Amino acid sequence: MNIIRNILCALAAILLATNAMAQDDRQFVRNGNKYFKRGDYKKAELEYRKALSVNENNTQALYNRGCALMQDSPDSALACFNQAGKMETNKIRKAWAYHNIGVIYHANQQYDQAVEAYKEALRNNPKDDQTRYNLELAKRQQKEQNGGGQSKDQNQQDQNKDKKDQNKDDQKDKNEQKKDQQQDQQQKQQQQQQISDDNAERLLDAAIQEEKRTQDKLNKAMQQPRRRILQKNW
Repeated sequence: MNIIRNILCALAAILLATNAMAQDDRQFVRNGNKYFKRGDYKKAELEYRKALSVNENNTQALYNRGCALMQDSPDSALACFNQAGKMETNKIRKAWAYHNIGVIYHANQQYDQAVEAYKEALRNNPKDDQTRYNLELAKRQQKEQNGGGQSKDQNQQDQNKDKKDQNKDDQKDKNEQKKDQQQDQQQKQQQQQQISDDNAERLLDAAIQEEKRTQDKLNKAMQQPRRRILQKNW
């Protein structure tokens, strides 16, 4: 889980536009940053909270306060990051907020929420390899948590689909078997018909040949000279 603990809590250096009220909240942010760098997260969180009491829309103070709260109060940190992520207009800082949202969910084994948070971070900063690594890790653990990558409903759906596919295959086999039987029957009928036709043709040929021989005999007889036998009249 060293990857998960590698939290992107780099403190933003860009300040908001100057005005009398913003000047005060920026100073509180600077004070908080000094405490944060020393590792005094409680005093840092207090300074960031002071900044937000002056300017509740200071997304830098929101994000930094979330970083200060992550160790001792992750739920409060999550609220800060969510608010900062929704309000922030800078895509890089917005990606940091959603990355840390993913880290908190990831640490609590809430992989579904972690995956969505990491995805949102990557939408704002597609070049963030750290977030991409965490996303793949969360997705793998999400699959393991859901029982090999599928929920119970998904498993049931897959089982129903397999059963439906099996029924289709069985019906297909029956149809093919019936079709083969019909083809065999048709082929037999054709063969029988062919035999009958062949027999008829042979009989016809035989009759024609016989008729021809008879006709030949008759023609030959007609062509012979007639010999009339004269009998003696006694």
